[in-house]
Amino acid sequence: MTARASFLTELSVASRKLRTLFDAAVRARGLTLSRARLLLHLARNPDLTQSELAGLMELEPPTLVRLLDGLEKQGLIRRCAVAGDRRAKHIALTEKAQPQVAALEELSASLEALLLAEIPPEAVATTRSVLTRFTQAIEAQSPATLLDITLRQRGP
Repeated sequence: MTARASFLTELSVASRKLRTLFDAAVRARGLTLSRARLLLHLARNPDLTQSELAGLMELEPPTLVRLLDGLEKQGLIRRCAVAGDRRAKHIALTEKAQPQVAALEELSASLEALLLAEIPPEAVATTRSVLTRFTQAIEAQSPATLLDITLRQRGP
């Protein structure tokens, strides 16, 4: 099998294993993977609206609402009105969330250092460039494009 042919498989396996490892680490701190991701997104992208956050996390709005409700009950986030739009809400981290966010950032940095320790910086830079271009190629596609390709491969 060529490197190109196994790329998607390797990427998928690596992604799943990374999520599993990160999930186990955040569960040890009393969080779920979804809540940890949400807190990190908010820390790195302040003043997001609920809609923008749903898009960034690739979650359906009702799923995000449940996550936000739980974090709000814990006092880790607050919803703030958006001027000029009664329906929109900005999501903000509270002071109470800051220690958890700091711990998550430290965990992310430690995990990155551990996993990349044996990989030369040039290889990491190349991989990052490839993944950025790969993500852009994915975003440029639509499900209809994949369906068209599949139908053409099957023939009449």
